[in-house]
Amino acid sequence: MINYNIRKIKYDEYRILDNFLYEAIFIPEGIQSPPKSIIEQPELQVYVENFGKKDDYCLVAEINNKIVGAVWVRIMDDYGHIYNNTPSLAISLYKEFRRRGIGTALLESMLSLLKSENYEKVSLSVQKANYAYRMYLKMGFEVVDENDEEYIMVCDLRKGEKQ
Repeated sequence: MINYNIRKIKYDEYRILDNFLYEAIFIPEGIQSPPKSIIEQPELQVYVENFGKKDDYCLVAEINNKIVGAVWVRIMDDYGHIYNNTPSLAISLYKEFRRRGIGTALLESMLSLLKSENYEKVSLSVQKANYAYRMYLKMGFEVVDENDEEYIMVCDLRKGEKQ
């Protein structure tokens, strides 16, 4: 069992989101990773540019004072965008920390935070071949749309509550 801590990101750590944005790019087996500069494209910068505004939330996973993963949301017009008042979610971990339950714990913590902030839903986009798709299903996300390569998924944060 690996010991980790989940906490809110600090202002002076926002720049690390660039690393996790790059790590969030799904690279199928046998495909060469794109250059790090790919995150400078406008359709990817929307995830991190000027982070820290209203509706921006980020949690990080830390092991021995080193950030190894992040989950963040913001209301943005991204691949997973569904409504103007629904935050879109991004999550990633450094490769050596994947498949150890840290991502699930990060996601659970973010869903809990969003509920406490009275958001009704959260959305995301995931490549169909990405193994994380199964984690999202287990965590209550449902496919609401798809294209050739990816699913658009939504989690209703009010499910199970009395309406």
